[in-house]
Amino acid sequence: MGPGLQAILALFPIALGGVLLVGLRVPAKHAMPAAYAAAVLVALFAWEMTVSRVAAASIQGLFLTFDLLFIIFGAILLLHTLERSGGVAAIRRSFNGISDDRRVQVVIVAWLFGSFIEGAAGFGTPAAVAAPLLVALGFPAAAAVMLGMMIQSTGVTFGAVGTPVLVGIQGGLGGEAFAAALASADMTMLDYLRAVTSKVVLLHAIAGVLMPLWMVVMLTRFFGANRSWTEGLSIVPFALFGGAAFVIPYVLFGTFLGPEFPSLLGAPVGLVIVVGVARKGWLLPKDRWDFPERSTWDSGWISGLEDELADVPEGRGISTASAWAPYALLGVLLVLTRLPQLPVGTMLRLFEISWADILGSGITATTTPLYLPGFVLLVVVLITAVLHRLQAPALGEALRSSTKVLVGAGVVLVFTVPMVRVYINSDVNGAALLSMPLAMAEWVAGNVGAVWPFFAPMTGALGAFIAGSNTVSNLMFSAFQYGVAERLAMSTVMIVALQAVGAAAGNMVAIHNVVAASATVGLLGKEGDTIRKTILPTVYYLLVVGLLGLLAIHVLGVTDPPGL
Repeated sequence: MGPGLQAILALFPIALGGVLLVGLRVPAKHAMPAAYAAAVLVALFAWEMTVSRVAAASIQGLFLTFDLLFIIFGAILLLHTLERSGGVAAIRRSFNGISDDRRVQVVIVAWLFGSFIEGAAGFGTPAAVAAPLLVALGFPAAAAVMLGMMIQSTGVTFGAVGTPVLVGIQGGLGGEAFAAALASADMTMLDYLRAVTSKVVLLHAIAGVLMPLWMVVMLTRFFGANRSWTEGLSIVPFALFGGAAFVIPYVLFGTFLGPEFPSLLGAPVGLVIVVGVARKGWLLPKDRWDFPERSTWDSGWISGLEDELADVPEGRGISTASAWAPYALLGVLLVLTRLPQLPVGTMLRLFEISWADILGSGITATTTPLYLPGFVLLVVVLITAVLHRLQAPALGEALRSSTKVLVGAGVVLVFTVPMVRVYINSDVNGAALLSMPLAMAEWVAGNVGAVWPFFAPMTGALGAFIAGSNTVSNLMFSAFQYGVAERLAMSTVMIVALQAVGAAAGNMVAIHNVVAASATVGLLGKEGDTIRKTILPTVYYLLVVGLLGLLAIHVLGVTDPPGL
């Protein structure tokens, strides 16, 4: 079997999932089981893997699925708990009175607060939280959805407390060859992830510093009376300051603390700084911008969300400090459990659930549930319930609504993640072939060559566009990107970082995310209008990051740590 046929067969399950999801609009709960079944058939009959190894790889994938769903559940449960305690309404009120210029509100509420929600919860939550908040502040629903999608860019790689890196990249890499490479470099998986993180934050910072300005000019162009790009330009100093106030601490937290913290801590640091500057009137333009009169709004801008917002608890008795306290506590507890100088993380990792040599395959699956961010989130939920004096029935409602979200995500992930692990563990097979990701990588390396750093982020974006998730894109393509880099003698750390950044950018046009965001403001059926707008910042992001990749590899000569 030649390299071309190997690459086609290896690509087939992923392509099948993409065609079903995008081309035929088959729901993910049906498309991903079909893709998993295709991967199993290719593994058994083309790669000649044993049934026991395919089953063991699938079980290993279920362990990773548990880790991922545990984090999702904790993040969504905290948000739903705050909704029912009145904390979300109190947070919303805390933005009132800062400025009535809509452009200023975009920088503060959409960019900074939205990026913080991304860091805390991820998985499309920023749009679900920020879009209704923007409508409550007087934004058209369609504008709120557009901005909600653009939030899902710079902060996404470290969304849900770093899940796209901690679960996506870590779960996407693997196999005996990768483990041997780490051992030869005297590195652990955590060391490798930190090396990738240090590259990701720099790439995102350079491209992302302009995202607040993109948000503003998109708003004035598509939702202003004059439909003007330039009406947003008078706020350039404030928008650039808002971008820098986030990305500078974002880089520092990612470089020195790890993948859990850039969005979770960088955004609130920026939020405090920018709100303080806005209250003093510094860097603000002399002109003021607002939407046209409500009576002149296009019918496609409007939804019935206003009626829904009337049902949200007002949170009387919940102070702004109490409303923000759970997220502050989350940040503190995560830092305490992740700092290597403290014994807390080591103690939490002592409890592990492991299955060694599954079905005699040599594959091992392990989870440390107490060390996962999901456990920390559950602790914060319980403290929040006490702090906000939330009644048991209300907490039960939050639990039930979060479980519904979990079930919806679980049906998809319970097939997606095992499929990825079948791919990775196909390195041991009866046909004496490379693993499926490396078979694709071999073909790409031979046919694309030196310009691959430009296309690496586009591959990540394609994965996110199909799957609606940075995490899933990283799961699907990290091993492939690593293999391409290895065969082209390029930095594997940089190429995997480009994958992660591209997958974040792809979230701005991911069909799944657009549908979810539109649903929060009652605009289902108009997803195409949103994608036609958000494709612009997506193309910008991918072009900038692709050029940075070429610069890093071919001009700056970025290389891997010695031994890799």
